[in-house]
Amino acid sequence: MYSTNPYISIMQLLIKGIEDYMIPCLNKKLFGFECLGCGFQRSVALLIKGEFVESFLMYPALYSLIALFGFIVVNTFKSFKNGNKIISILAILNIAVIVLSYLIKLYFK
Repeated sequence: MYSTNPYISIMQLLIKGIEDYMIPCLNKKLFGFECLGCGFQRSVALLIKGEFVESFLMYPALYSLIALFGFIVVNTFKSFKNGNKIISILAILNIAVIVLSYLIKLYFK
């Protein structure tokens, strides 16, 4: 069921491609439990579909990662006075969100 709108058709093909070629978690296959990155690919697919809440629930760190990499790109072209400090703070925030969401998923699921 593809739309006649070319933009929507491209998005639908992109989502289908992402969903068809997701890489399985080797950690989960070998050891039986999820890694810190489990859910990232599915979260990106949900974000592209426009399912923002579901995307956040799947992998909460996605939005902070987008903020981090977005700031890195902007800082590359327009250097900010405290750019490195902001990048460090965003990186620490990302690590904290990733670890905290992993622990919550691990112990409360």
